[in-house]
Amino acid sequence: MAQTPTTDSDDVLAAVGPRLRALRTARHLTLAELSSTTGISVSTLSRLESGQRRPTLEQLLPLARAHGVPLDDLVGAPATGDPRIHIRPISRHGMTILPLSRGAGGVQVFKHLLPAGPTLPVVSQQVHEGHEWVYVIRGRLRLVLGEHDLVLPAGEAAEFDTRTPHWFGRADEQAVEFLSLFGPQGQRMHVRAQTTRP
Repeated sequence: MAQTPTTDSDDVLAAVGPRLRALRTARHLTLAELSSTTGISVSTLSRLESGQRRPTLEQLLPLARAHGVPLDDLVGAPATGDPRIHIRPISRHGMTILPLSRGAGGVQVFKHLLPAGPTLPVVSQQVHEGHEWVYVIRGRLRLVLGEHDLVLPAGEAAEFDTRTPHWFGRADEQAVEFLSLFGPQGQRMHVRAQTTRP
């Protein structure tokens, strides 16, 4: 039996909340930070992400702008046949982040670029739901993970639960490039080095 248009619309709108949460956590944004960027209250953002409130176009437009994604990605519009990823760089804390995968569901892939410059102090460690895998392409990445302070040279990988406080930065003054795979629902990848939450 075919679904009615109302059911189809309900399914599309119900899927928006997890996409919004995945986009925000992938960018390590708090609800308060996103609220200040979009003008949407923290409580409304929380209800949208949890599915307790249905999004309106007036809410989706500033959210799409804030996350740097097309509106189609937020509502899960079907692909138009072009398999290429149209990369829209995100700048955050002096780092350029290039989303290398479509949409916000499932495992997401990012390339991170840290330009050469002075070594930076650990600012604040982030904590959020999910699982992350990183692979250093060039340079030396400093990964502060809870009580561990690690330096990953090019060719090394690490995997961790993002509920463990974490921070990325340059290990020295040279530029760093690394890939990250982020699973917002805790999906895991198999790698050589792994640190788990106690």
